[in-house]
Amino acid sequence: MSLVSQLILIGIILAVLAIVSFIIAKQYRKVGPHEALIISGGRKKTVIEPDGTRKKIGYRYRLGGGTFVIPFLETVDVLPMEVITLNVKTPEVLTHGGVPILAEATAQVKIDSNDHAIRLAAEQFLGLGKEGIRDVSMTILEGKMREVMGAMSVEEIFQGRHEFSTKVAQATQKDFSLMGLTMMSFALKDISDTQGYLDALGKPQISAAKRDAAIAEAETEKEAVIKSSEARKEGEVARLASEALIAKAQWENEGKKAESQVEVNQKKAQADFSYELERFRLSQEIKKEESKVKLIEKEQSIKIEELETARREKELDSTVIKPAEARKYQMKAEAEAEEYRLQSEAKGKSEGIKLEGIAEAEKAKQKGIAEAEAMLKKAQAWEKYNQAALFEMYLNILPELAKAVSEPLSKVDKIVVIGGDKSLGTSKITSQVAETLAQMPEVVKSLTGVDLKKYLKEKLSPEEKEEE
Repeated sequence: MSLVSQLILIGIILAVLAIVSFIIAKQYRKVGPHEALIISGGRKKTVIEPDGTRKKIGYRYRLGGGTFVIPFLETVDVLPMEVITLNVKTPEVLTHGGVPILAEATAQVKIDSNDHAIRLAAEQFLGLGKEGIRDVSMTILEGKMREVMGAMSVEEIFQGRHEFSTKVAQATQKDFSLMGLTMMSFALKDISDTQGYLDALGKPQISAAKRDAAIAEAETEKEAVIKSSEARKEGEVARLASEALIAKAQWENEGKKAESQVEVNQKKAQADFSYELERFRLSQEIKKEESKVKLIEKEQSIKIEELETARREKELDSTVIKPAEARKYQMKAEAEAEEYRLQSEAKGKSEGIKLEGIAEAEKAKQKGIAEAEAMLKKAQAWEKYNQAALFEMYLNILPELAKAVSEPLSKVDKIVVIGGDKSLGTSKITSQVAETLAQMPEVVKSLTGVDLKKYLKEKLSPEEKEEE
C-alpha cells in the first residue's frame, strides 16, 4: 500500500471518529435540577402504579443531570419542574348568604417529584411547557375557589381566612394529583364587594369598638386620676416622713460630726505637739551632728593647710630660692663679664671717637675754608655785576614764572562755559592769563625792589628818540 493510500485511509478513519464523536456528544443531553428529561421511543418497560396495577410505558425520564439518547431511536423532551406562581382574581361570586363578593389570592404550584407524578405530568403537559401548566392550574384553582366561596358566608370567609385557604387546598388536591401537580402554598390576599356589604358589616363592630374604647378610656382615666391622687397622697406622706427622717439624721449626723471634730482636734493637737517636740529633738541632734562635722572639717582643713604649707615651702625652695641663688651666681658672673666687655669697648670707643673727632674737625675746617673762599668769590662776583646784568637775570626768570602761572590750565581736560557766548568765555580765560602775566613786573618789584618797567622804558627811550 502506498503512502498516499495510507494517508487517505487514516483521514477516513479520523473523519469517521470525528462524526461518531459529534453524534455521541450531540446525543448526550443534560438539564438542571429544576427540569426533567423525558426520553421516549425506546424499549417499553413495566411500571407499578400506586394502586398496585402494572402498566407498560415506552419512555424513561431523568430528573436533573444528563443521559445518553440513542440516535434515530429515541427523542427527548424537557418537562419543567420549577415552582409556578398563580395570581387568581375571581369575578363576583355569590356566597352562601347570597352576597356577591370578589376574591383575590395567590398560590404556588409545581409538578411533584415522585415517579408516578412525573409520569402523569409527562402524559398531561409534555410539550406544553411552563405556560401550559400555569393555564391548567389557574383554571382548576379559580373553579375550586368559586366552589368554596359558594359554600361559605361572607362572615366566615372574612373572619376565617385560614379555614378558607385550607378548604381550597383540599378541594384542588384531587384534581392536581391526577395531573401530577401539587400546590405548595395558597393565600387569600383580599375580598371585596360592589354593594357595600363588607363596609356595613364592619360598621357595628367599628361603632362598638369605638364605644368600648371610649368607655375603656374613661375608666382608665378615672382609675388613673384615682391612682394618681392616691399616689400623690402617699408620695406627700412619704416625702414628709422622709424629710423628718432626713432632718433627724442630719441632726444626729451634725452631733456626731461635732463629737468627732472634738476628738479630731484633740488628736491633731497632740499630734502637732508631738511633731514639734520630735522636730525640736531632731533639730538638736542635727545641730550636734553638724558641730561634730564642722569640727572634723576644721581638723581636716588644719591638716590640709599644714601639708599645703610644707608643700609650698618645698616648692618655694625648689622653684624660687635655689633658682634665685643660681640666677644670682649667673648674674654676678654675667655682670663681671659685661663690666670687662664694657671697659674694653669704652676704651676702644674712646680711641675711635678721638680719631673721629680729629677727622671731623679737620673736615669741618677744610669745609669752612672752602665755603669762605666760595662766599668771597661770590661776593666778588656780585660786586662785579652791574645793573644791566641784574635786570637781565630777572628777565630770564620771567618765563619760568609765566610757565608756573599757566601750568594749572594745562592740566584741565575740559572747560564748561555756562551762559553767554562760548567764544567770549574762552577769550576771557586767556585775557585773565595775560593780565596775570602783565602783573609779573609788579610782583618782581614787590619782592626784590627791581623796577623792570622803568628799566625797559629807559632802555627803549633812546631808540624811540632816534626814530623821531
